[in-house]
Amino acid sequence: MEKHILVALPLSEAQRDIIRQAAPQFAYRFTTEETATREEILWADAILGNVPVALIRQNKHLEWFQSNFAGPDPYLEPGVLPENCLVTNATGAYGLAISEWMLGMWLALAKDLQLYRDRQRQHHWEAIQRPVRSLFGARVLCVGMGDIGTSFARRAHLLGAQVVGVRRHGGDCPDSCLRVVDTAHLDEELPQADLVAMSLPGTPETYRMFDAARLARCKRGAILLNVGRGSTVDCDALARAVQSGALYGAALDVTDPEPLPPDHPLWSLDTVLITPHISGRFSLPATLEKIVAIFAHNLQRYAAGQTLDNQMSRSTHYVSEDTPGRRLTCE
Repeated sequence: MEKHILVALPLSEAQRDIIRQAAPQFAYRFTTEETATREEILWADAILGNVPVALIRQNKHLEWFQSNFAGPDPYLEPGVLPENCLVTNATGAYGLAISEWMLGMWLALAKDLQLYRDRQRQHHWEAIQRPVRSLFGARVLCVGMGDIGTSFARRAHLLGAQVVGVRRHGGDCPDSCLRVVDTAHLDEELPQADLVAMSLPGTPETYRMFDAARLARCKRGAILLNVGRGSTVDCDALARAVQSGALYGAALDVTDPEPLPPDHPLWSLDTVLITPHISGRFSLPATLEKIVAIFAHNLQRYAAGQTLDNQMSRSTHYVSEDTPGRRLTCE
């Protein structure tokens, strides 16, 4: 039976061909998230791309939604997608781009580069009279050890850092880490960490995980990075921690709320760097290539009636690389 596949991403013709060739018996329409119409969305049996929630919730026969994010939280809310609609994510596509963003921000803060950029704009040739930090020998705590956290841990290790990983249930320890502990031991690790690198999904368990009390457990002068979900950090408490000197600074690609209000104190802190949720997306062309490959692989499985990879649990809103697939037939 012919299925209708809507792809809402800015793809090249070569990328479109990769998708068509994965299941040539299906019908395809190509658009973008911004230009997708109600008629196109209602036509689809499967959709790749984060089309507007208000439109996708009107499709009552959708069988499969492939997000181009690792954590498509709005689409997991009750009533947005049909009850039996499978949801798969883009886990595996963003590790390179986001871990390099994390590395760049860490280097900038460690070497006070953002302060020198401020002085450059003022045309000031003046040295900052304090020592900078080295990545070599630094203790890095990677909170979240999925594709992004593991990618960053590997890069930090290669630069000579000592890395400890944190995941929900502990588990295997990659070569890049001294150890991997479960979240119950997070507070034991925080006082030793020069850098706390967070790449967590948005779940009830991670909401405000880093509140004022937990931020107070961090090593004095530590740096915090957050690329997961803004809701994992109390941004008001974070601002106070940086203002007081308890933390040296932070780099945030996600905030709570998002966007961060213009009058929020984090904007004006010298040792805080903020970007508008762009560490992933498609600024690195390789990310889009990986998303296409993930979708084409799953499309072949969809056509064959096989279980899909990268499935998400809609009941917990938790992004898991180990969630077992469910069989979906195309008869």
